[in-house]
Amino acid sequence: MTQMIARYTIADYARFKPAFDADAEDRGNNGLSLLQLWREDDSHVWALFQVSDAKAARAYLDGAAGAFNSLAGVTGTGFHFVETA
Repeated sequence: MTQMIARYTIADYARFKPAFDADAEDRGNNGLSLLQLWREDDSHVWALFQVSDAKAARAYLDGAAGAFNSLAGVTGTGFHFVETA
């Protein structure tokens, strides 16, 4: 089972969260289903996703996610694909 852990560095949570919620369908169409979202502090949010199509998910992160990042005020990201051990 593949999952992805994402860390978003953000400018403003009030801007990030509505944009993140609105992007759910696009993420889902690209193999990512949200399992959990955590707010670390005012500048960082972590997300855990179930990955059903790693190739599509990586393509989304390398392309279409840029539009989301811009709308959501994301200033940095980190993505880690992991598998259950």
